[in-house]
Amino acid sequence: MADDALARSFGAVAGVYESGRPGYPLEVAQWLLEPVASPMRTARVVDLGAGTGKLTRVLREAGADVVAVDPDAAMLAELRVRVPGVPTFQGAAERMPLPDASVDAVVMAQAWHWVDPAEAAAEVGRILRSGGVLGLVWNIREDAVAWVAALTAAMGGSHAEDMLATGDVRAGAPIGPWERRTWRWERTLTRETLLDMVASRSRVIAASVEERTAILDRVSDLFDAQCRREAGIEVVDLPYRTEAFRGIRA
Repeated sequence: MADDALARSFGAVAGVYESGRPGYPLEVAQWLLEPVASPMRTARVVDLGAGTGKLTRVLREAGADVVAVDPDAAMLAELRVRVPGVPTFQGAAERMPLPDASVDAVVMAQAWHWVDPAEAAAEVGRILRSGGVLGLVWNIREDAVAWVAALTAAMGGSHAEDMLATGDVRAGAPIGPWERRTWRWERTLTRETLLDMVASRSRVIAASVEERTAILDRVSDLFDAQCRREAGIEVVDLPYRTEAFRGIRA
């Protein structure tokens, strides 16, 4: 796994991650699972790199039977609190503790940019049934909006944003070519939730105390300049686009 220390940094702030990170529109999960959806049988799905279960709960809402896999025990502990009843396993994209040809879909949110794409595609192909789906999804802030661009400048970009900007979302055999869809939506955040979103970023987690404080102070100033009142609470509307990819196992 590329940048392994950063990729495994989130467990130290699992509660902050759960508070700050956005969820996913139901339509995204439905689209990812469309090729394996059937009224006759419930699709068995692996949420790989499941974290605190942001996508897990939407996959369940879409009717899937979900198993969560993540390398970080602390993140899985948070997931079990937030999404009770979902089986959880420690593992990585390149090494999953699941049998051959045992699932209909593997989905991964905010995490494929951390993996070795060829090794991960081969391992996903091992556990997928023929015709199964590999689905990848990212929530990306709309930096075309001026204050959002200033927010990104304050906290720094991400591996995912760099990868999507270049269109370099790779997999490999036995996963077929990508189909791609985009959804646009807004999330309303309080100051605390916005700061938690920033504090849950791997580069901010890894920063020194002084650097982290400076970043959060800049973000708080941006909140002050952008906020509005809703039901007596100061909030901002943060625009996102959700980028989703799906490929079929040969």
